[in-house]
Amino acid sequence: MHFFSRMLCRLPLNGLILVVGLMIAAIVPRAAHAEALLVVEADTGKVLQAENATYPWYPASVTKMMTTYVTLKAVKDGRISLDTLLTVSPTAASQSPSKMGFRPGIQVTVDNALKMMMVKSANDMAAVLAEGVGGSIDGFSAQMNQTAQRLGMTQTSYVNPNGLPAEGQVTSARDLAILARAIIRDLPEYEYFVHIPSIRYGRRVTQNFNKLIGRFPGADGFKTGFICASGYNLVASATRNGKRLIAVVLGASSGQMRAVRAAQLLERGFANNSLTWLRPALGTVDNLVPIDASPPNLRDEMCGGKRKRPASDEDEDTTVAGNSSGSSSGETAMTFFTAGLQPPTLRPSEMLAAAAAPSEPVIVYTGPTKTGPALIAAVAVDSEKQTPRRGKRAAAGKKPVATADAKDAKSDTRVSVTIDPNVPIKPTGKHAAAKPDAAPAKPAAAAAKPASKPAKPKTAAKPATKPAPKNSTTGDAKPAADQKTATAPRS
Repeated sequence: MHFFSRMLCRLPLNGLILVVGLMIAAIVPRAAHAEALLVVEADTGKVLQAENATYPWYPASVTKMMTTYVTLKAVKDGRISLDTLLTVSPTAASQSPSKMGFRPGIQVTVDNALKMMMVKSANDMAAVLAEGVGGSIDGFSAQMNQTAQRLGMTQTSYVNPNGLPAEGQVTSARDLAILARAIIRDLPEYEYFVHIPSIRYGRRVTQNFNKLIGRFPGADGFKTGFICASGYNLVASATRNGKRLIAVVLGASSGQMRAVRAAQLLERGFANNSLTWLRPALGTVDNLVPIDASPPNLRDEMCGGKRKRPASDEDEDTTVAGNSSGSSSGETAMTFFTAGLQPPTLRPSEMLAAAAAPSEPVIVYTGPTKTGPALIAAVAVDSEKQTPRRGKRAAAGKKPVATADAKDAKSDTRVSVTIDPNVPIKPTGKHAAAKPDAAPAKPAAAAAKPASKPAKPKTAAKPATKPAPKNSTTGDAKPAADQKTATAPRS
């Protein structure tokens, strides 16, 4: 306080206004639960803001950043290539969603597996890469840990390549920023893997879970993550005027909130670029002092009964009112004062609520590397494989085509994709051959008509049907049938 009082006495009026703005933003109420936040300069590693940055945290799917780094280092060193074919093992196929859902024996290239893993956050593709590069998940995890130690990620320990819950899998915002800098520094020729807007597999298009891509000006990477214990995590980068910043958000309350937090941190970092003299020096990310503690477990908060639907990395939840109102106003105040008294034209939450900039999805497929007509044919084959699976579900319906289309609309939002190669295509012919079986049904219907004629004497009892409305109003018969039909889907 003595330091600040001396500084305030010496500041001119304009400087005093700026400092007051900083103090106002600092006292805005924060989120109810803990978060880890960090912003660094990508080229120098200089820390611009750090909150709980060295507190241990469960990484979730941001683990796939290290999987990408180790795999691409193997490519760069010539041990494998992007065209190397890898086979889906039973272990890889058994991974929990989010995943592509390929059956054991299906082959994918390193290139396609990386794209599926980074955009769709496919856990099965992470396992495929681990087994292909490291021989096994344990062998690859050992490579991940060796790489982490070499890079100075002293708070990080890996047990698997995809970030699914595992005892001993831990990291920190500090270590994730170090890893992001390493990807930018060591693998510039492969950096496009961390900012692909969307992929197309057959007929299905999957948008990148990182909402900043295509929405936040200058956004150019990295990766999201979520498990119940960690909350919503995001490592994001953006470049403006030749300056690239890396933001890390761990433990946000929703997929939308982690993107808003990252956007606020990046916006503040760019705005503060010319006013760093007002902030105390925080040093570089490598020099941040680790905290010896256990990672917080946010399971009850993230996956408790209060949520309307199960949480996942695809969470489309809008900004949580309790968290966004205070923090967002604080970030706006901070940006207002540190940007030379120029209010922002668009708040981060508004940017991220808009539709992503249009882009052509990157095509992914199974099998060897293909180009030109072969690639077009591969997309057609993958699309054909997806269609019969839905048609098979709809076979019991009266209009298989219409039902298949309805299933298709729903499946585009699902996390996992199961591909049944070649075999399911044949049953479509069987469904077509089922029409002759329908012809005998008409005589059965005709036979039923004579039975309906004797029923006419019962129609003479129509006077007895007049009380039926009374029964219907009491809700005895028809509601009972309605209840049966209503409860069937729930089971």
